[in-house]
Amino acid sequence: MSKADTLQKIPLFSHLTARERCKIGEEVVEARYGKGQFIFREGDPADSFHILMEGSVKCVRTLPDGKEVTLKVLMPGDLFCCDAAVLDGAPHPGSAKPMGGVSVLRLSKKAYYDLLRRNPDAALEVIEYLGRRLNEAQENAKLLALDRAEQRMASLLIKLAARAGVRETDGIRLTVRLTRQDLADMAGIAVETATRIMGQFKRARLVRGTAKRLVIQDQDRLERLAQTPCPPPSK
Repeated sequence: MSKADTLQKIPLFSHLTARERCKIGEEVVEARYGKGQFIFREGDPADSFHILMEGSVKCVRTLPDGKEVTLKVLMPGDLFCCDAAVLDGAPHPGSAKPMGGVSVLRLSKKAYYDLLRRNPDAALEVIEYLGRRLNEAQENAKLLALDRAEQRMASLLIKLAARAGVRETDGIRLTVRLTRQDLADMAGIAVETATRIMGQFKRARLVRGTAKRLVIQDQDRLERLAQTPCPPPSK
């Protein structure tokens, strides 16, 4: 797949003409990284957009005690989690770590700003895109504030199935390899709680396998669990 074809699938570039995509493609630099490397670190200057072409990447933050917390898992076609930092000039609020071999496209902020000056419609798309990201962040905050741990995990698994799932005869296999700690971090729960809930889900035949090779066996039941409201507090 050419760089121009890849850019067409990215929200911030989808409204460009084929000619503009080819032109901006000339400004894009491709780089490859392996597991254990950093694409960028927390606190680094955010002077480029990063677009994932192949593989999967974790966005993580480091706590004061040195522990890493997984914020998000990125899949091919994703603009990296720190795109807002590039726009407002802040440093990267988190680090980007490959979960294996990955291919990444990098575009400088200057090249993208030059593009926006030439294309007002693209600038409007940026506003809409950031609005969607804000809504997503608000929904995630509401989920963490209001929903039970079981709902959070069910909702997370449904989202992962939609983004990184391959349908097989016995269910939907997640193509991304995650640890229990990754699942716990993304659901906003303790790893012990994540382990307990995944055990419950296995006994109920909602999922099978391990966190690193997980198959969702009953997507419909998981979706119903994710949408089940919390019971009212007892008086």
